[in-house]
Amino acid sequence: MLFNIRELSPKIRDRSISPVELTHECLDRIEKLNPKLNAFITVTAESALERARLAEREIYRGNYLGPLHGIPIGLKDNIDTAGLRTTAASALFKDRVPTEDAEVVRRLRAGGAIFLGKQNLHEFAYGGSSMISYFGEVHNPWDTTRVAGGSSGGSAASVAATLGFGAVGTDTAGSVRLPAAYCGVVGLKPTYARVSVRGVIPLSSSYDHVGPIANSVYDAALMLQVMKTRTTADRSAEHSAEPSFISAFDQLPANLRVGVPRDFFFDNLHPDIAAATEKAIDIFRQLHAEIRDLKLRDFKMEVSTDRTLASAEAYAYHEPFMSASPELYQPATLARIQSGATISASDALAASRELQSSRNDIQKVFEEVDVLLTPTVPIPPPAIADLQSHPEDLRPQELLMLRNTRPFNVWGIPTISIPCGFTKDGLPIGLQLAAAPWRGVALLQAAQAYEQATDWHNKRPVLMKF
Repeated sequence: MLFNIRELSPKIRDRSISPVELTHECLDRIEKLNPKLNAFITVTAESALERARLAEREIYRGNYLGPLHGIPIGLKDNIDTAGLRTTAASALFKDRVPTEDAEVVRRLRAGGAIFLGKQNLHEFAYGGSSMISYFGEVHNPWDTTRVAGGSSGGSAASVAATLGFGAVGTDTAGSVRLPAAYCGVVGLKPTYARVSVRGVIPLSSSYDHVGPIANSVYDAALMLQVMKTRTTADRSAEHSAEPSFISAFDQLPANLRVGVPRDFFFDNLHPDIAAATEKAIDIFRQLHAEIRDLKLRDFKMEVSTDRTLASAEAYAYHEPFMSASPELYQPATLARIQSGATISASDALAASRELQSSRNDIQKVFEEVDVLLTPTVPIPPPAIADLQSHPEDLRPQELLMLRNTRPFNVWGIPTISIPCGFTKDGLPIGLQLAAAPWRGVALLQAAQAYEQATDWHNKRPVLMKF
């Protein structure tokens, strides 16, 4: 079975593969595997098949809309879909039905994508495990006793298990990249504001991003090309000539300078993750990249500032709902949101100013290097049973899982997680690369060069063999 959009698109266009048959295959897999994974909250079989039949007719008539036309994908269930419930994995919103599509959904519809349904997540995207959900925890397709990561856990698990050929997630502290790393797929967080968050249930507007999860770097680029919003930066002279994300792969990066910030990001790594990351650095050396060790600023203050502002913004959104119906939140989520109640307006304003200072400062780093390289996550996915039996460990474990991804939301720079190996227990390991703001093309070129030099992205979980 083909599982890359890049491979499927030309076959759909020349009508050697039918969108209807492809959608049926995905729905069959969802029926068989979703009970094991709990990746989908809502499956829209009828409307997906209706849209697949329409796509087939459009393509037959020569009205081809682009590389996502006829491709079945999923949507994280905090992204609004007109006429279809959007729950954020919470009892509070279990019957919430938006009247309008989110902007990213509108763009994907216009590109011909087929939506298979809405995917499970950590409630209100406020966590890194996807264990706290009104609809139950998400399971990792590589080992269903383990977490899938979060908060876009259902989206990453579904792509890894080929319950669809891509998914759209959100990323506030690592919620696309962390589950992508844990599920052995590609997760891309674009530059802040590159993809519109209109119609996405917010967690923290200063840090929220929308990004694709896919089986390859090229597939993520195909999706981003459709999802992206034209911004003020695009209209400036500096960015007006930026090539499309797809055409970026026509060339490899020349004289690539890879910065490796070992302090903080390489602290206390699991031995298998440390070894896989060093091997990835060696691969870049073999690709004739220049490796430069970097020392970045002290992150303790930055992470503290991040939590202050994020907590204040989350509390501001949820306060009216909590006042009316606190019992409809999962207890762990309610406690996290209520932690923002004591943050003063002056503290939030100071944190916002520090955020802008951090985003200005990080640009100076890219005068020395083209991309930064770190492990995506410092530890392998924990066992679900362990966290259930010791709930007091959940938050500390999530903070550790999100440690390496969180700063890149502070900076708002384009960042990707790509597969770079497996632990001795057969669990996926992710490599994180980042570039300067609005330099997504350079990032994708570097990620593609590494991906093509390895075979990790072609590995599939055993549960697929049903």
